[in-house]
Amino acid sequence: MENLFGEFMGMVVLVTFGCGVCANMALNKTCGHGGGWICITAGWALAVLLGVFTASALGAPQADINPSVTLAKTLAGIYTFPQFLATAAAQIAGGFIGGVVVYLAYLPQWKETEDGPAKRGVFCTAPVVRNIPAAFLTEMIATFFLMFVIWMIFAKPNGPIPPGLGPYFVAMLIWALGLSLGGPTGYAMSASRDLGPRLAHAVLPIPNKADSDWGYAWVPVIAPLCGGALAYAAAHLLGMV
Repeated sequence: MENLFGEFMGMVVLVTFGCGVCANMALNKTCGHGGGWICITAGWALAVLLGVFTASALGAPQADINPSVTLAKTLAGIYTFPQFLATAAAQIAGGFIGGVVVYLAYLPQWKETEDGPAKRGVFCTAPVVRNIPAAFLTEMIATFFLMFVIWMIFAKPNGPIPPGLGPYFVAMLIWALGLSLGGPTGYAMSASRDLGPRLAHAVLPIPNKADSDWGYAWVPVIAPLCGGALAYAAAHLLGMV
C-alpha cells in the first residue's frame, strides 16, 4: 500500500506542477501568459523531478509515476501484472487529483479565457496536426526513448549513481524529450499524465470548455504503453535488463 500511496502522491505533485505551467502559459490574465514552449518543457522536467522525490519519500522505491515505465518494469520482472494494474490505477487517480488542484489554483482565469481547446490543453495533450497514426507513432517513439534512456542512465557501465542524483538525470531526459520530440503531440508519454487530468477536465465546471476529445484520448494511453514495451525489448536484446 505504501508503494501505491507514493505513486499516487507523486502523480499529484507531477500534474500539479506540470499542468500548472500549462495553465500559466495558456490562460489569460496570468503572470506567465504566452511564455512559450521553453517554459513548458522546463516546467514539466521540474514537475517530474519533484514527483519522483515525492513518490520515493512516501514509500514508492521505484518512483515510476508513469504506467508506461511500470509496464516496462513489469516485463523485466520487477512487478507482477496485478501490481502493474494497481500501480497504474493509483497513478491515474493521482493525475486526476492534480488536475483538480490546478483548476482550483487558477479558478478566476478560466472565465477570463474564451479559447476552449486552450483550456483543455492545460489538462491533456492533442496533436498539432490531426493525424492519428502519426500522433501514435510520435508518442510511441518518445516513450520508447524515455524508458530506453532511463535504463541506459542507470546501467552498470555508467557506474553507481549516488542516492538522490538519479531523479535529476531523469528530469534532464524529460526536458530533452520535450525539446526534441514533444512538438507534434505535446509528449504525453504516460496514461496517468494525460488520462487522469483529462478526466478532471471532463467533470470540472470549467466555463465554456471544449469537449475532452475522447476520440484522441486512447492514443496517449496505448501508444506510450507500446513504447515502454518496445524499450524493454530493445534493452533486453542488448543485455541491459
